[in-house]
Amino acid sequence: MQPPTDPAVPGQEPTPGPGTRTGPPPTVPSPAQPSSALGAASAPGAASAPGGPGGPGTDPRRTGPPRITLRSDLRASLYDGLVALAITAVVFVVIYLRIRAKTSSTLTVMPFMADAGAFWLYFVSQAFGWSALLWAWGTVVLGLLMSGPRPRWLPLTGPRLERLHRTTSLNTIALIAAHALFFAAELIRHDADSWYGRTWTAFVGTFVPGGYDSGTGAVAIPVGQAALYLAIPLGLLFYVRHRVGPKTWRVLHRCILVIYVLSVWHTLLYGTNVWYDGWFRTTVWLLQLPIAALFLIRMLSPARRSERLAAARAAGSRTVWALRLTVRITAVAVLGVLLAVLITGRDGGRAEPPADTTSSHTDHD
Repeated sequence: MQPPTDPAVPGQEPTPGPGTRTGPPPTVPSPAQPSSALGAASAPGAASAPGGPGGPGTDPRRTGPPRITLRSDLRASLYDGLVALAITAVVFVVIYLRIRAKTSSTLTVMPFMADAGAFWLYFVSQAFGWSALLWAWGTVVLGLLMSGPRPRWLPLTGPRLERLHRTTSLNTIALIAAHALFFAAELIRHDADSWYGRTWTAFVGTFVPGGYDSGTGAVAIPVGQAALYLAIPLGLLFYVRHRVGPKTWRVLHRCILVIYVLSVWHTLLYGTNVWYDGWFRTTVWLLQLPIAALFLIRMLSPARRSERLAAARAAGSRTVWALRLTVRITAVAVLGVLLAVLITGRDGGRAEPPADTTSSHTDHD
């Protein structure tokens, strides 16, 4: 508290008391221009007219981070998407050259594809499939790093890690869709029916569960379709989470891991590059070790205290406690199975036929 001053006495200055803020007096907002705190409290989330200090569509009174929208994330995902396209192009060149050199296991499954120029659309589809799997792997790793204890050596900040997780998720959806569309284009190109007839046949075979019934594809294609049809709504659900509620969104968002499992399953079932036992197929299994390890760490030490095992016991909910314990035991079991596969080399792959015989496989991708 300051001693009173007499404004009539010239040269008298107020004496600051204990804890008094010195310096120029604070600016008092006028009734027509509320302060940032008052403006944020009176109109949260309101947007100002274009041309404000923050740029078009921003609110100069907002003090928090900018609102995350699908449009802003699509713009931010451009660089990530260009990298994905570049890697897809590299994968396509490798696949094409291996077909030309007759060193690809795809030719063991389907010898008629030795004419690389005739089936280039199929090889583009393969390339997009591999880049989609790689991007799905990356976005799952980022998500697990966000929801569990973050390593200190990680150079990314929390907001940047979250944004990269969102952009890689969007590009994963795009890559899966491109994989399916080029597969459909290959079916259209090699169908002798009328253009509308072969387009319909390709649509049913590619996008309708059960529409493709040739060999292993009768199971593998619906598995891939399930990954696509789950990825689109679950990937975009983030942008409408305020409508479904944060708790419901978190529960549904955890199903992203199911999409990844389906994608890996589809690849191991139907990827002619990993059709047979060998180092390439083993590498696909090897890449699942970080996912399983991070998932186990996330289960044992989740970022949210309310998701920890002790929190369920403290709340007296035996059902939730038992469910969380089961998930943790399952994570340990999955990690053990992956280690066993890598040690034994037995992962369900097919034995490659001798080089001097024609493949007995009749499955067509």
